[in-house]
Amino acid sequence: MEQFEKSNTQAKKGLLEKIKLYLSKKTLPPHTDRRKFDHDFAISTSFHGVHNIVRNPSRIRKVIWLLVVLGSISLLVWQVYSRLVNYFRWPTTTSMEVQYVEKIEFPAVTFCNLNRFQAGAAATFGIIFFLWNIVSKVLHLQEISTNSTGSKEAIDFLASERNFSITEFVKENGFYLNSSTLLECEFFGKPCGPEDFAHVFTEYGNCFTFNHGENIQAKEKVSVSGRGLHLLFNVNQEEFTDDPTLGFVDAGITFVIHSPMKVPQFDGLGLSSPVGMHTRVTIRQVKTVHQEYPWGECNPHMKLQNFRTYSTSGCLQECKAWHIKKQCGCLPFLLPGNGIECDLQKFYNCVSPILDHIEIKGLCTVGTHNSSCPVPCEETEYPAFISYSTFPSQKALKYLSKKLNQSQQYIRENLVNIEINYSDLNYKITQQQKAVSVSELLADVGGQLGLFCGASVITIIEIIEYIFTNFYWICILFLLKIPEMAQGAPAPQNHLGNKDSIEVC
Repeated sequence: MEQFEKSNTQAKKGLLEKIKLYLSKKTLPPHTDRRKFDHDFAISTSFHGVHNIVRNPSRIRKVIWLLVVLGSISLLVWQVYSRLVNYFRWPTTTSMEVQYVEKIEFPAVTFCNLNRFQAGAAATFGIIFFLWNIVSKVLHLQEISTNSTGSKEAIDFLASERNFSITEFVKENGFYLNSSTLLECEFFGKPCGPEDFAHVFTEYGNCFTFNHGENIQAKEKVSVSGRGLHLLFNVNQEEFTDDPTLGFVDAGITFVIHSPMKVPQFDGLGLSSPVGMHTRVTIRQVKTVHQEYPWGECNPHMKLQNFRTYSTSGCLQECKAWHIKKQCGCLPFLLPGNGIECDLQKFYNCVSPILDHIEIKGLCTVGTHNSSCPVPCEETEYPAFISYSTFPSQKALKYLSKKLNQSQQYIRENLVNIEINYSDLNYKITQQQKAVSVSELLADVGGQLGLFCGASVITIIEIIEYIFTNFYWICILFLLKIPEMAQGAPAPQNHLGNKDSIEVC
């Protein structure tokens, strides 16, 4: 290492010696030539005002023009400084534009029953509510009381049933979608059915997504506003139930409208349709474009391993999955990725504490560019306007009671009617843009140079050439004068010698 540093030092010294040798061979122009060079520059430069200082015979006018030039330079420096300060604040503007189209892509809609489990399975296996709360904590953070009765029962159950698969249990004993629960399905005047929905796990157990993102070629589009997806559900309260002590006290369907390429996120975004109601949902498509840092908070280089497009919800799931897999050595089935599936024992003893640790320490954060999951550079949302009416009417109640061979009370307590339509065939683009681009900054600075000094890029090159030439001459001057001064000065030891000789005399 020391030899390497020595070789670098020697190489630098050698380069300096070569430069000195080259400059020492050059002759310094006479003083009159240097004065003439300064005068020629002053009268020929495109920097306005300088030649008026040199050419004017009147000293008063020279002083006035000198003050004018210095004042213009001061104003120029102030203006350029303010422009640079404004640019490096990274300002942005927001533009909004409405685009009208002939066809518009229909969003994905994920539906869940507010009563999550079949009554028979819940009656014989009541611990399922507490266990599912532990498992779904990876999607919906919640406090699990370690002193509750459910917690003690769970510990006993985990000790005795080590091979129990909650995934299979919920799939078989949760809400299902078939001709008895989905009574009517119509999309844009065409019939649809349970086969057009994809199963997905959420905090509500078994849920089903229409227009799922996996089937890219079959993504649905609509060409007329006011028509879209019409569904009639039978929530069957006698067959499906839930635990009121955990906050599940409603009956109906909860659903979320999202992009086909995003995972459904119910926490804070879910909509609900109660039984005995006709829910009309009118949506609009809003596309948002964020600028990358430092103008905005998005990171265009962020990619997800298990999703085609980046989203904060998908990023959060992958972030949690990475920490859990690292600490627990397994992967919850509700999170994306490949790995050994966590059993219930791991969920209770490792996954749940790790999730609390992630939340407390802020290991998976959302929002700013330096967070774990910054905002996406592009995202599509579907703001909804909801209206409700009583369903069915008295006449329709008799018709449905006869058609389904059920009592009128059953119809009122179990049927949910949902319509989801576009209000208009257009979408709104909200775009964050740079308030000042590099070209605009250069144009602004160039305008200030021209306004105050009549200068341009060529003027700047002229000044650089003038400064470089003078610097070149100064270097030659020092290389020539310093050796002459060293040779002309008497050596200190000679003075001492003379002094000694006088003393001897």
